[in-house]
Amino acid sequence: MTIDLIEPDWPAPTQVRAGTTTRLGGVSLGGFESLNLAQHVEDDPHAVAENRKRLSQSLALPGEPFWLTQIHGCDIALGERDSPGCQADGVYTRQSGVVCAVLTADCLPLLLTDRDGREVSAVHAGWRGLASGIIEQAVARMSAPAESILAWMGPAIGPAAFEVGDEVREVFIKQAKEDALAFEAGRPGHWWADIYQLARQRLNRSGVGFISGGDYCTVADRERFFSYRRDGVTGRMASLIWLERG
Repeated sequence: MTIDLIEPDWPAPTQVRAGTTTRLGGVSLGGFESLNLAQHVEDDPHAVAENRKRLSQSLALPGEPFWLTQIHGCDIALGERDSPGCQADGVYTRQSGVVCAVLTADCLPLLLTDRDGREVSAVHAGWRGLASGIIEQAVARMSAPAESILAWMGPAIGPAAFEVGDEVREVFIKQAKEDALAFEAGRPGHWWADIYQLARQRLNRSGVGFISGGDYCTVADRERFFSYRRDGVTGRMASLIWLERG
């Protein structure tokens, strides 16, 4: 089965390749059905290896993705310096052939490039990462001026499914009062949070020139997406971006 890849809607140069996988096209079983790409979720290691092989072959990747050990922080690994598997929640490179990758199943995958297609970054942004400044760190890592940066938000939990407590809302409002716009009151002491809006506001405050995506809900679309909040035991999708070798 061909890998189902959701590609960004952005004006990136042709040498920039990017997208997010869905759960379709792999061999994993049970809650990991079928294209689970994560090794840390107690899936059959042989199935994960086959899924990663299919990913590489289907997308004609120039090399093994730069997989991270994600910790909901704000560190950005450098594809030219750091080692795959390092603890970080984003990876950046200016080197062609380095496949930046993050794994998600409700958290927001964010892909960045510049209008000239000289650098790329993949970011894992859950609410903790957002509050810690992962987006600001990723934008600062880019050498292009912010107004020349293109950003795409891949599939994440939608605002109708992301219920959080007062304490989460307060973390964001203390940082920026306008973040209150991303929360809608629910039952007492709880709010419906829009992770796309929170990310969009941070990208805007950082001066990013083009923002797209934010049109999916991983919880609502069981057929296409893994969702940790919905299922608990589940796989992970991969969001990837790389520069083609010339």
